[in-house]
Amino acid sequence: MNRIVMLVPIALFVAGCSQSSSGVRITQGLPQASPAIVQAAPKSEPVFYNGKVYQINFAPDPSGGYAMAVSGMSAAQQKDAVAVSTSSLRQFACKEKQNGKLLTQPIYSDSKWRMTAHCV
Repeated sequence: MNRIVMLVPIALFVAGCSQSSSGVRITQGLPQASPAIVQAAPKSEPVFYNGKVYQINFAPDPSGGYAMAVSGMSAAQQKDAVAVSTSSLRQFACKEKQNGKLLTQPIYSDSKWRMTAHCV
């Protein structure tokens, strides 16, 4: 008798599971992608690069790009400033799968590398 009492709930459980659908859904059309957020306000971010932390500031520019400034680098680090600014722009402001590209050459003034870049 105890065996029957134990088998009834198990049989109901198994019967309930076997009635489920295969779990495959068929849909028409492409999935809707969420729109990427594009940076529209000035932003300041710490960036870790080559073992050091630098500060990057960027703000939308009337030209359609971003005015950028990298702090904490020396005047001899132009190449590093370009790498940090373009990769940071891609990370923080560009739509998915876009890269940052310089519009103006970097200029070192007031202990900051300043440049204009945009997403491509």
